[in-house]
Amino acid sequence: MSAEAQEATSTRPYLIRALYEWCTDNGFTPYIAVQVDETVQVPREYVKDGEIVLNISFDATSSLKLGNQFIEFSARFAGTAREIMVPVERVIAIYARENGQGMAFPQVPAASTKGSEAPAARGAGVSSADAGARGTGDADVRLVPSPAGSGEGPDSPPPGSRPKPTLTRVK
Repeated sequence: MSAEAQEATSTRPYLIRALYEWCTDNGFTPYIAVQVDETVQVPREYVKDGEIVLNISFDATSSLKLGNQFIEFSARFAGTAREIMVPVERVIAIYARENGQGMAFPQVPAASTKGSEAPAARGAGVSSADAGARGTGDADVRLVPSPAGSGEGPDSPPPGSRPKPTLTRVK
């Protein structure tokens, strides 16, 4: 491998920006699932099993910056404005709330919890079965529709009444 290839920047921030733009262009609500560690600045009371799902839509955020190193914005949680700062490497998925389309990324081992079991994502339904025993890059994570009655088609319920799509770890 050449020195240039080793020094190339991560594609993750570019893919996040592209999918954010796709969501907003199509009227969808972009959500990110974040693996929380000490480098992530989010309201800890909303973190479940080491992860949090954040709405990063224009309506839900203020001063959103999708940078190469960090995603930064202000948002209200229970009526209180909070400053959010997420290292891009901690984003494990970005997807449209309405249909679950998006992209999942490999999880990066947390500095303080190396070797611990991979947690489940709050609100995104990430299955962590067997994740602790597997290497970080060994599993593929895909967004799949919720089971039973959530199919697309003319007889489907209106978008607001459908069950939310979930993230599922595929072995």
